[in-house]
Amino acid sequence: MMIVGYVLAILVGVTLGLVGSGGTILTVPIMVYLMGVDPVLATTYSLFAVGVTSLAGSVQGIYTREADFNKVFLFGLPSLLMVFVTRSYILPLVPEVIIIGNWRFAQEFVLMVLFACVMLISGGMTIRGASTKMDQVLLVGKNNAVVLMIQGLFVGLVTGVVGAGGGFLIIPALVNFYGMPMKRAVTTSLVIISINSFFGILGDIEKFPRFDWSILLGYTLLAIIGIFFGLKASARIHGRSLRKGFGWLLMLVALYIIIREVYIEQ
Repeated sequence: MMIVGYVLAILVGVTLGLVGSGGTILTVPIMVYLMGVDPVLATTYSLFAVGVTSLAGSVQGIYTREADFNKVFLFGLPSLLMVFVTRSYILPLVPEVIIIGNWRFAQEFVLMVLFACVMLISGGMTIRGASTKMDQVLLVGKNNAVVLMIQGLFVGLVTGVVGAGGGFLIIPALVNFYGMPMKRAVTTSLVIISINSFFGILGDIEKFPRFDWSILLGYTLLAIIGIFFGLKASARIHGRSLRKGFGWLLMLVALYIIIREVYIEQ
């Protein structure tokens, strides 16, 4: 199963390069179910792999000035601050066993179910975004810095809690609300994801001694290889069909996680 996980790491990188989002949200279930990593630790692994891979993928776009650093600042600054606060101060407050009425849930169970819910939302947004034509973008609050900063705070919260890069929320915001061309949105998203991920890791420094670096570095290296394949292929593959297919994949994986976790909990 470990080999399957490494192979899927390449797929994660490819999807990041193709659509600038989505692939990283698969890292946590890959780590947990195929590579045997603890769910809580897997979110930190995901932040590391996501951050390094996104940074590597954004270098070329930064060099060619595809990244919109105005959006990076307005969106990224509130986002990275929220990531750091979430990882450093909010998650440590979550008890090992969560009691709701007569029900008792393990922290790992709640985390994975929450992650699956985020995947369902991500899948729905990806499918909806794939069906939206560029001449139908909403352009709501195009020049509204406050709206952009609020969106950044929400992305930071999601990134901090579940260890996903947040690209599935960043891309729709940049494309559907601000009319940004897809290629520019992908590069901008990768820059924001890398910044968010690294600040999330800062809140988990105490977990570093528990890292299995052989797994993490191997996974990250393969994801980096994948992202360059994805960036190269993005010019040849129709993005709308790809995003729609990936959206359905996310939803199927999310349903699998929910069914599996509920079955184990019982």
